[in-house]
Amino acid sequence: MITWIVVGVIVLLLLYIVALYNRLVRLRALVREAWSGITVQLRRRADLIPNLVSSVKGYATHERELLEAVTAARAAAGGAKTVGETAQADAALSGMLGRLMVVAEAYPQLKADANFRQLQDELAQTENELAGARRYYNATVRDLNSSIQSFPAVLIAGPFGFREEESYADADASIQTAPKVEFG
Repeated sequence: MITWIVVGVIVLLLLYIVALYNRLVRLRALVREAWSGITVQLRRRADLIPNLVSSVKGYATHERELLEAVTAARAAAGGAKTVGETAQADAALSGMLGRLMVVAEAYPQLKADANFRQLQDELAQTENELAGARRYYNATVRDLNSSIQSFPAVLIAGPFGFREEESYADADASIQTAPKVEFG
């Protein structure tokens, strides 16, 4: 009778370990899926940039330095390998795109151009989807990392090769603090 109880406890323990392992596998798969969502949106944005640059180039020929900087930032973003490198390149590219839009504001004919407006709308939509993809990625990373750090999963995670993933964070320190606002 005691042997059946011991066997039953061992079987239950093994089933629990399998369930815990499968949960970690599912969470890791969600992180990879979320990362894929970010890369899809980054690729979409990178594909829009040459069209946007060529539209601006036709109107703002003396802004060559900025247009070259946008192109260089796009290339750097495409070459990023890690989450941190990607976040850094993404932040740089976003800054360049912001400067490009400021330049575009100075050209009423460019702002009125239907092709430019469509590209601007697509870029804005892509930026919104990219923000959502970043939030989803960070949520899945949070879930995986907290599961890996929790007991008893911590006993399973290490030996089976599960490791904590890096969150997608913007390196721009200015966004980490509230702006100082003064009236009069």
